Amino acid sequence: MGTKRPRNAAQTRADILAAARRRFATEGFERTTLRAIAADVGVDAALVIRYFGSKQDLFATATEFTIKLPDLTRADPGDIADMLLPRYFAVWEDDQSFLALLRAAMTSRVAADTLNETLATHVAPTLRGATPDHHLQRIALTDAFVIGLAATRSVLGTPIANLSREELSRWAGPVFRQLLTGPAPS
Repeated sequence: MGTKRPRNAAQTRADILAAARRRFATEGFERTTLRAIAADVGVDAALVIRYFGSKQDLFATATEFTIKLPDLTRADPGDIADMLLPRYFAVWEDDQSFLALLRAAMTSRVAADTLNETLATHVAPTLRGATPDHHLQRIALTDAFVIGLAATRSVLGTPIANLSREELSRWAGPVFRQLLTGPAPS
Protein backbone atom coordinates (compact mmCIF):
# COMPACT_ATOMS: atom_id res chain seq x y z
CA MET A 1 0.00 0.00 0.00
CA GLY A 2 1.32 3.47 -0.93
CA THR A 3 2.07 6.27 1.47
CA LYS A 4 -0.84 8.49 2.44
CA ARG A 5 -0.78 12.20 1.72
CA PRO A 6 -0.91 14.41 4.77
CA ARG A 7 -4.30 16.09 5.14
CA ASN A 8 -4.02 19.65 3.89
CA ALA A 9 -7.04 20.70 1.85
CA ALA A 10 -5.53 23.90 0.48
CA GLN A 11 -2.34 22.16 -0.66
CA THR A 12 -4.27 19.24 -2.15
CA ARG A 13 -6.51 21.65 -4.07
CA ALA A 14 -3.45 23.55 -5.35
CA ASP A 15 -1.77 20.28 -6.36
CA ILE A 16 -4.90 19.18 -8.25
CA LEU A 17 -5.00 22.51 -10.11
CA ALA A 18 -1.31 22.26 -11.03
CA ALA A 19 -1.76 18.69 -12.28
CA ALA A 20 -4.88 19.71 -14.21
CA ARG A 21 -3.04 22.59 -15.90
CA ARG A 22 -0.24 20.25 -16.96
CA ARG A 23 -2.67 17.62 -18.27
CA PHE A 24 -4.93 20.08 -20.08
CA ALA A 25 -1.88 21.77 -21.62
CA THR A 26 -0.35 18.54 -22.89
CA GLU A 27 -3.38 16.36 -23.61
CA GLY A 28 -6.18 18.85 -24.24
CA PHE A 29 -9.62 18.84 -22.68
CA GLU A 30 -11.07 15.70 -24.26
CA ARG A 31 -8.12 13.37 -23.58
CA THR A 32 -7.55 14.52 -20.01
CA THR A 33 -9.31 12.39 -17.41
CA LEU A 34 -10.09 13.15 -13.79
CA ARG A 35 -8.54 9.79 -12.88
CA ALA A 36 -5.24 10.77 -14.51
CA ILE A 37 -5.20 14.12 -12.71
CA ALA A 38 -6.02 12.40 -9.42
CA ALA A 39 -3.28 9.82 -10.01
CA ASP A 40 -0.75 12.59 -10.66
CA VAL A 41 -1.53 14.00 -7.23
CA GLY A 42 -1.97 10.70 -5.44
CA VAL A 43 -5.64 11.15 -4.54
CA ASP A 44 -8.89 9.49 -5.55
CA ALA A 45 -10.84 10.94 -8.49
CA ALA A 46 -13.81 11.40 -6.14
CA LEU A 47 -11.79 14.01 -4.25
CA VAL A 48 -11.22 15.95 -7.48
CA ILE A 49 -14.99 15.96 -8.03
CA ARG A 50 -15.56 16.99 -4.42
CA TYR A 51 -13.28 20.02 -4.81
CA PHE A 52 -14.28 21.07 -8.33
CA GLY A 53 -17.62 19.47 -9.21
CA SER A 54 -16.94 18.29 -12.75
CA LYS A 55 -14.21 18.08 -15.34
CA GLN A 56 -15.57 21.20 -17.06
CA ASP A 57 -15.62 23.11 -13.75
CA LEU A 58 -12.06 21.97 -13.04
CA PHE A 59 -11.03 23.08 -16.52
CA ALA A 60 -12.65 26.50 -16.01
CA THR A 61 -10.84 26.96 -12.70
CA ALA A 62 -7.51 25.62 -13.96
CA THR A 63 -7.52 27.88 -17.01
CA GLU A 64 -8.81 31.05 -15.38
CA PHE A 65 -6.32 33.85 -15.91
CA THR A 66 -6.19 37.56 -15.32
CA ILE A 67 -4.93 40.18 -17.70
CA LYS A 68 -4.96 43.71 -16.37
CA LEU A 69 -5.47 46.13 -19.22
CA PRO A 70 -5.36 49.92 -18.94
CA ASP A 71 -8.14 52.26 -19.97
CA LEU A 72 -7.36 53.09 -23.60
CA THR A 73 -10.12 55.60 -24.33
CA ARG A 74 -7.74 58.57 -24.15
CA ALA A 75 -4.54 56.78 -25.14
CA ASP A 76 -2.53 57.97 -28.10
CA PRO A 77 -3.01 55.34 -30.86
CA GLY A 78 0.75 55.26 -31.37
CA ASP A 79 1.28 54.16 -27.76
CA ILE A 80 -1.34 51.43 -27.53
CA ALA A 81 0.82 48.54 -28.77
CA ASP A 82 3.52 49.49 -26.27
CA MET A 83 0.89 49.64 -23.52
CA LEU A 84 -0.74 46.29 -24.32
CA LEU A 85 1.83 43.90 -25.77
CA PRO A 86 3.98 43.64 -22.62
CA ARG A 87 0.85 42.75 -20.64
CA TYR A 88 -0.07 40.06 -23.16
CA PHE A 89 3.48 38.68 -23.10
CA ALA A 90 3.42 38.48 -19.31
CA VAL A 91 0.23 36.39 -19.42
CA TRP A 92 1.54 34.08 -22.16
CA GLU A 93 4.87 33.45 -20.55
CA ASP A 94 4.15 33.64 -16.84
CA ASP A 95 0.64 32.24 -16.43
CA GLN A 96 0.31 28.47 -16.71
CA SER A 97 -3.48 28.85 -16.71
CA PHE A 98 -3.42 30.73 -19.99
CA LEU A 99 -1.00 28.27 -21.58
CA ALA A 100 -3.21 25.34 -20.59
CA LEU A 101 -6.23 27.09 -22.08
CA LEU A 102 -4.40 28.05 -25.27
CA ARG A 103 -3.08 24.55 -25.90
CA ALA A 104 -6.40 22.92 -25.12
CA ALA A 105 -8.27 25.40 -27.34
CA MET A 106 -6.38 24.11 -30.37
CA THR A 107 -8.11 20.73 -30.16
CA SER A 108 -11.22 21.27 -28.05
CA ARG A 109 -14.40 23.15 -28.82
CA VAL A 110 -15.06 23.48 -25.07
CA ALA A 111 -11.65 25.09 -24.55
CA ALA A 112 -11.99 27.29 -27.64
CA ASP A 113 -15.36 28.52 -26.38
CA THR A 114 -13.81 29.24 -22.97
CA LEU A 115 -11.00 31.23 -24.59
CA ASN A 116 -13.45 33.16 -26.78
CA GLU A 117 -15.63 33.96 -23.77
CA THR A 118 -12.60 35.17 -21.81
CA LEU A 119 -11.52 37.43 -24.66
CA ALA A 120 -15.05 38.78 -25.13
CA THR A 121 -15.46 39.46 -21.42
CA HIS A 122 -12.04 40.73 -20.38
CA VAL A 123 -10.23 41.99 -23.48
CA ALA A 124 -12.82 43.21 -25.98
CA PRO A 125 -14.30 45.97 -23.78
CA THR A 126 -10.85 47.50 -23.31
CA LEU A 127 -9.93 47.24 -26.99
CA ARG A 128 -13.26 48.74 -28.04
CA GLY A 129 -12.24 51.96 -26.32
CA ALA A 130 -9.19 52.18 -28.58
CA THR A 131 -10.69 51.32 -31.96
CA PRO A 132 -11.78 54.23 -34.17
CA ASP A 133 -14.26 52.20 -36.26
CA HIS A 134 -15.10 48.64 -37.34
CA HIS A 135 -14.84 47.62 -33.68
CA LEU A 136 -15.81 43.96 -34.04
CA GLN A 137 -13.50 43.33 -36.99
CA ARG A 138 -10.55 45.09 -35.38
CA ILE A 139 -10.99 43.28 -32.06
CA ALA A 140 -11.36 39.90 -33.78
CA LEU A 141 -8.26 40.52 -35.89
CA THR A 142 -6.13 41.69 -32.96
CA ASP A 143 -7.31 38.69 -30.91
CA ALA A 144 -6.37 36.36 -33.78
CA PHE A 145 -2.99 38.05 -34.16
CA VAL A 146 -2.21 37.89 -30.44
CA ILE A 147 -3.39 34.27 -30.10
CA GLY A 148 -1.34 33.35 -33.17
CA LEU A 149 1.76 34.95 -31.67
CA ALA A 150 1.15 33.25 -28.34
CA ALA A 151 0.68 29.85 -29.97
CA THR A 152 3.72 30.26 -32.17
CA ARG A 153 5.89 31.46 -29.31
CA SER A 154 4.63 29.16 -26.56
CA VAL A 155 3.48 26.01 -28.29
CA LEU A 156 5.29 25.65 -31.60
CA GLY A 157 8.66 26.91 -30.39
CA THR A 158 9.63 28.52 -33.69
CA PRO A 159 12.43 31.07 -33.93
CA ILE A 160 10.20 33.80 -32.49
CA ALA A 161 10.29 31.86 -29.22
CA ASN A 162 13.92 32.97 -28.97
CA LEU A 163 13.13 36.67 -29.29
CA SER A 164 13.14 38.75 -26.13
CA ARG A 165 9.89 40.43 -25.18
CA GLU A 166 11.33 43.73 -26.36
CA GLU A 167 12.33 42.32 -29.75
CA LEU A 168 8.96 40.68 -30.22
CA SER A 169 7.26 43.94 -29.28
CA ARG A 170 9.29 45.84 -31.88
CA TRP A 171 8.37 43.34 -34.60
CA ALA A 172 4.73 42.79 -33.61
CA GLY A 173 3.92 46.34 -32.49
CA PRO A 174 3.42 47.90 -35.93
CA VAL A 175 1.10 45.08 -37.05
CA PHE A 176 -0.89 45.22 -33.81
CA ARG A 177 -1.17 49.02 -34.11
CA GLN A 178 -2.36 48.78 -37.72
CA LEU A 179 -5.00 46.18 -36.89
CA LEU A 180 -6.32 48.07 -33.90
CA THR A 181 -6.10 51.72 -34.91
CA GLY A 182 -4.75 52.05 -38.47
CA PRO A 183 -6.77 53.03 -41.51
CA ALA A 184 -9.43 50.45 -42.33
CA PRO A 185 -9.24 48.81 -45.75
CA SER A 186 -11.60 50.24 -48.31
